[in-house]
Amino acid sequence: MNCKIDIEPRLLHFKQPAGTSRGVYLTRKIWYLHLSSPDYPGREGVGECAPLPQLSCDDLPDYEQILRRVCDDFEQRGGIIDYDALRDYPSMLFGLETALRHFEVGDTALWDTPFSQGLAGIPINGLIWMGTYEEMYARIEEKIAAGFRCIKLKIGAIDFEKELSLLRFIRSHFPKEKIELRVDANGAFSPDDALRKLQLLSELDLHSIEQPIRAGQWDAMARLTAESPLPIALDEELIGYNTLEGKRRLLEHIRPQYIILKPSLHGGIRGAEEWIAQAERLGIGWWITSALESNIGLNAIAQWCATLSNPMPQGLGTGALFTDNTPMPLQISGDCLWYNKR
Repeated sequence: MNCKIDIEPRLLHFKQPAGTSRGVYLTRKIWYLHLSSPDYPGREGVGECAPLPQLSCDDLPDYEQILRRVCDDFEQRGGIIDYDALRDYPSMLFGLETALRHFEVGDTALWDTPFSQGLAGIPINGLIWMGTYEEMYARIEEKIAAGFRCIKLKIGAIDFEKELSLLRFIRSHFPKEKIELRVDANGAFSPDDALRKLQLLSELDLHSIEQPIRAGQWDAMARLTAESPLPIALDEELIGYNTLEGKRRLLEHIRPQYIILKPSLHGGIRGAEEWIAQAERLGIGWWITSALESNIGLNAIAQWCATLSNPMPQGLGTGALFTDNTPMPLQISGDCLWYNKR
């Protein structure tokens, strides 16, 4: 196919500061890929490349120049993606994959599912960003009032005893039968005191904890997954392991209870599917999460996620975080993400 890709840089602005243990996000730099072809006048496919600063393995100072070379290669190959060459550039791969899918289908309903037909929503968790005790408490009240039955809290930024107190307060009012609680430490615990903290957290009937210690400490993480009374999910740990062999070795060594997959970070859609296959071979659970993409990327992830028929609450509500998002027929109703073109 004779094709052309135009690259559009965008700077998104958060409605309120988004705090993690790595710092606070105020803005978000992304790149849209606009795919067109003179062979199909009037048709366009749009994909999003959204590396996370200081986290993505392809967060590089010359990102846009590399992206241009990647797109030039795609054009020269006649619209064919060189997956092996792009394994180390997951956010670029995701942008290309989804721009091509959008172009081929000709619609933002990228796969034919009950979700894309507007007949079924995808259950999602309500995300509570780090903040003061009072801010986090108010946000939790809002999510519960909105109908969320699964809430995920970012922890590790304020005093651990205060976070425990907040979680105890939630549990005193909402038992696990009513509200599923997940926490994400973003690697904030040290290996020396992580098990003690996990034991305290496990008393609160939590579903799981994401990334309790920093990535790269395989032996320490393997000990935690073996000894922790609270199920552990890996997230940042998966970044940079882009070959099948690397994925297999990591999962077989650490043996987590869950992995959390973000296509922009973990190999694009094809790479995420490789992670799923390796996890299921080992009896490891998984769910899908967006990674602060705009509605373009969020829609693509949700459309793909709907093909997987995973009944667990997914992490797909972050598109509402920006003041200047790209319009897309996505809406959150109750605790589900819906696609409504009507």
